[in-house]
Amino acid sequence: MPQLLLELFSEEIPARMQGQAAKDLERMARDHLAAAGFLPEALKTFAGPRRLTLVAEGLPLAQADRKEELKGPRVGAPQQAMDGFLRKAGLTQDQLVEQNGVWMAFVEKKGRPTAEIVAEMVEAIVRGFAWPKSMTWGTGKLRWVRPLKRILCVLDREVVPFSIDGIESGDVTEGHRFMGDAKPFVAKDFDEYSAGLEAHYVVLDVEERKERILEGCKTLCFARHLELVEDQGLLEEVAGLAEWPTPVLGDMDPSFLDLPPEVIRTSMRTHQKYFAVRKPGEAGLAPHFITVANIEAKDGGKVIAAGNAKVLSSRLADARFFWDEDVKTGFEPWLAKLDGVTFHAKLGTMKQRVDRIVALAGEIAPLVGADVEKAREAARLAKADLTSQMVGEFPELQGIMGGYYARHFGLDGEVAAAVQDHYKPQGPSDAVPTAPVSVAVALADKLDTLTAFFAINEKPTGSKDPYALRRAALGVIRSILLSGARVPLGLVLGVAWAQARIDAANIEKKIAQSLIGKSISAAENVRQSVEAVSSAFNDSGVGEGGEYFRDKLNSAVEELLSFFADRLKVTLKDQGKRHDLVDAVFALGDDDLVRIVARVEALDGFLKTDDGKNLLAGYKRASNILKAEEKKGPLPEGQAEEPAADSAAEVGLYQALRLLDRPLKDALAKEDFTGAMAQLAELRGPVDAYLDGVFVNDPEHRDNRLKTLAAVRTAMGQVADFGLVAG
Repeated sequence: MPQLLLELFSEEIPARMQGQAAKDLERMARDHLAAAGFLPEALKTFAGPRRLTLVAEGLPLAQADRKEELKGPRVGAPQQAMDGFLRKAGLTQDQLVEQNGVWMAFVEKKGRPTAEIVAEMVEAIVRGFAWPKSMTWGTGKLRWVRPLKRILCVLDREVVPFSIDGIESGDVTEGHRFMGDAKPFVAKDFDEYSAGLEAHYVVLDVEERKERILEGCKTLCFARHLELVEDQGLLEEVAGLAEWPTPVLGDMDPSFLDLPPEVIRTSMRTHQKYFAVRKPGEAGLAPHFITVANIEAKDGGKVIAAGNAKVLSSRLADARFFWDEDVKTGFEPWLAKLDGVTFHAKLGTMKQRVDRIVALAGEIAPLVGADVEKAREAARLAKADLTSQMVGEFPELQGIMGGYYARHFGLDGEVAAAVQDHYKPQGPSDAVPTAPVSVAVALADKLDTLTAFFAINEKPTGSKDPYALRRAALGVIRSILLSGARVPLGLVLGVAWAQARIDAANIEKKIAQSLIGKSISAAENVRQSVEAVSSAFNDSGVGEGGEYFRDKLNSAVEELLSFFADRLKVTLKDQGKRHDLVDAVFALGDDDLVRIVARVEALDGFLKTDDGKNLLAGYKRASNILKAEEKKGPLPEGQAEEPAADSAAEVGLYQALRLLDRPLKDALAKEDFTGAMAQLAELRGPVDAYLDGVFVNDPEHRDNRLKTLAAVRTAMGQVADFGLVAG
């Protein structure tokens, strides 16, 4: 069947826009073709520095004739409704048919040539394309990312004729701007098109360009006994910059290697789009780089390498200047400048944020086994490098440079590491801090971010999360779970929220100092810190006193814990765990993430067994009976009495519950949740026998039997809220 080939040829398309542009072109083409009744056998798009390409296989040359059913107004409807329907359908009333009290129209439509439909489709796509940025040029009004030069559009090897703002469609395209024969060439189908581009030094497929770059880089490195420092983000970008990518190895001045490797790599990557290299088995960088040229130079790239080396030397000379100036300055002047840096208009300065992080790091440190003073000192210095010259030039090095400067000034190694790592993890693939001081400061930084923006009601909504609060919560979860830290999350969130709320309310400095002065030294005293905050608000006359503040705080903590529960579901879902199990465990009011995950894992394993599945079914039956009885009035209180010996099922469950009580509590106390599940499994048989053989609503025994079912629910509720488990 016929093939459609479309190419939109323009000046250079920014690399960062190409991937989404290819997806948008495919989506828009599919939607237009589907609306016309076409379902291509295959449809693929390509994006490159100067062209967007689409090829669709298996299109008919014309639409099939169609018969459409149009539903009109009901019989007897006002004439005004009938007239409106007739105008819309372009029909007269004698063309309508009555069916089941409704007027129906059956309209036969002649199929149109596919070329006509494609012409309309291309114009709609071009005029409606959603580029992040676009421009007009010349005297036309057409907007495109860069000036649109050609449109190649052929169907079944014939040109689809149309014109968009003076640009006529055709079957002509062109290859590389500089290499080979620069004359345009004719392409009437995709095979001719792709072969022609290859002959004219253009690699159409971005995946092929990436492979060509990567293999070329590795070949150059192998020849010089080097190793490529792979950078997927940079590879994606440079693949969108060159139509005929050709890696070239260059040499840099080795004297710059005394700069931190991150500075060298960032200067290469950000400004020049170079790949870094190193010697195999060595941690540092080698005095070389790889640039990706868009041509194959006759001299093998020697001139290109030399020119790029000069540019890199200039960039690195600037970096050395920043380093030299920064080490003359030091942390204290940088910290002083933070008082003039606004963190957020509603949350004050970066200095205020640092004060909050320092206090919070001091509270978290004992919980993760970190030295309190080291954690507070690292938190105090963590944001200082934001006002350094190096970070001013390379913002992506914040934190990293702080760690280097801390080591340069001879500060404690744990403090320096915590400063360097406090932003981590910044994504699912980023490393998580493991050293106790680093964990304390990283948690304090992220928890302050979360609670501060919740305190000013700047929360994620739908797909929008401008302050990356979901990522911060995931970072907290990963850090706690990997370190195994037993952090009472709700209490720590309460202290963090209280501190941020005080700054947000612009309370006098003495109140904030009062909070810090009364802050906790261990988890069990967090509540005292919350009381201190409430007292501070009461003394200041803010709001309606301490009681008002406590209500707000409790509400905020509940909301934040719910937010963490949702993020934990995401984390565990990636590990194959069910989201309802997180709800079932969170319902117990536990806020220790390590313990919660242990419970979820044990519960997940238990429910995969026959005992677990059957006991869950029994729990739901028992729970349903109790809920039904609760609607009639309050359930009887107290413990069940031992039933008569002639009721074997009752006696069996009563004895099973008595035998279960102590072992279950012991297992939970030891946090042996797998063992706790094994204890619950002992209830399966007695519960089944009880539900199958006992008439609960017998008037003489109703109260005692309901107490027995309530005891089952209570016992199982010590492990999880099984009522929230699906199934």
